[in-house]
Amino acid sequence: MSNKYFISGGTLDDGSKKNLFISDGKISGFENPANSGAQVIDATGKIILPGLVDLHTHLREPGKEDSETVLSASRAGAKGGFTALSAMPNTSPVADTAGVVEQVLRLGVEAGLCDVFPIGAVTKNLQGSELSEIGAMADSAAAVRIFSDDGHCVSNPAVMRRALEYVKKFDGVIAQHAQDPDLTVNAQMNEGVISSILGLKGWPPIAEEAIIARDVLLTEHVQSRLHVCHVTTAGGVEIIRWAKARGINVTAEVTPHHLLLTDDLAASYDPVYKVNPPLRTEKDVHALREALAEGIIDIVATDHAPHPAENKECEWQEAAFGMLGLETALSIIALTMVETKLLDWKGVAERFSRAPARIGGYAHQGGELNVGEMANLTLIDPAASWRVDRNLVASRSRNTPFHGMELPGVISETFFRGVPTLRNAELVQQLNSENSQ
Repeated sequence: MSNKYFISGGTLDDGSKKNLFISDGKISGFENPANSGAQVIDATGKIILPGLVDLHTHLREPGKEDSETVLSASRAGAKGGFTALSAMPNTSPVADTAGVVEQVLRLGVEAGLCDVFPIGAVTKNLQGSELSEIGAMADSAAAVRIFSDDGHCVSNPAVMRRALEYVKKFDGVIAQHAQDPDLTVNAQMNEGVISSILGLKGWPPIAEEAIIARDVLLTEHVQSRLHVCHVTTAGGVEIIRWAKARGINVTAEVTPHHLLLTDDLAASYDPVYKVNPPLRTEKDVHALREALAEGIIDIVATDHAPHPAENKECEWQEAAFGMLGLETALSIIALTMVETKLLDWKGVAERFSRAPARIGGYAHQGGELNVGEMANLTLIDPAASWRVDRNLVASRSRNTPFHGMELPGVISETFFRGVPTLRNAELVQQLNSENSQ
């Protein structure tokens, strides 16, 4: 296969129409040189975005390969338009040492469909009491710069303060899962009218907001960097707004599912809608959309959380928290933010590629589509639509809450370092399927 490609007739995220000539992994020009031998890709009517960057992905490997592997998640990422995934550390063993993060890095390189950047645990075994090998992970081949106990809150303020102080040495960031554990014991869904009707233990918004408020003050005190994972409440938005106005170095993310789904879906008792943090109210959804449009919430992150069928197809109280997100994310953003005119495609590129790359310090990701830049690209047809089928997802799991939905925006190709990975991902999926038969 040629290593040269000519993308013709596409529209960049800023609205300008431009051809792209790709050679040796990079954007080499805007015209197709004579006798280049380049494979021509017609991008008429398509938007060309910088490759999507996810700061919050559960790849499950090592140890939980029945849910997902680095390869299968990379395949799902390629289908979803991603050229970079951030591997959360709640694996088995936990990614709290240099050895584990280097293993994850190596698996990502072997998959070869996107960059896989390991995130290190803040505390040993995610237990919240003793700091992990933060320095060793930062100095490792994985060069970890983001640390999180996601799935668990670093609830001890003294431990959180020490972590924020430690990462200042190398301009790292602590990504906090904001959930006061004492306020969410046995919590199952958003606390409100629906939880009362269903008889399910409620998860109050204050459990999230109290931790955000505490942590932005700690961040200001030690002059460090804080990233707030998966914000879900209108109150949380206002705290982050206040912190940014005060000059505190805080960034925040929202997931696609929290921009669309609400807690009334729990009335079905279908655990596919059970997620951590929980789905909130219509008021919260609108506040999150406005905050993302305004830039109070900086980025979109999937919180892709695959689970095997036995962990989701059971009683609500026994089911695992989490939803798939990689393959549907860009379409959900097209539906909730672009079609509502809250964001244009330039805004999508900023929040789903450029800003995540800046926060993570990810080289060769989220760049402008200029000559000399690495060709990490996503081509989407905004006029086309597709129907989500959980039986056709690339993930090893099937727990998508969007099954059967008609969504706008079809990703026609994903380029990773100048290589069209979407068709490679489909080939890998086909080979895996054949090998398992």
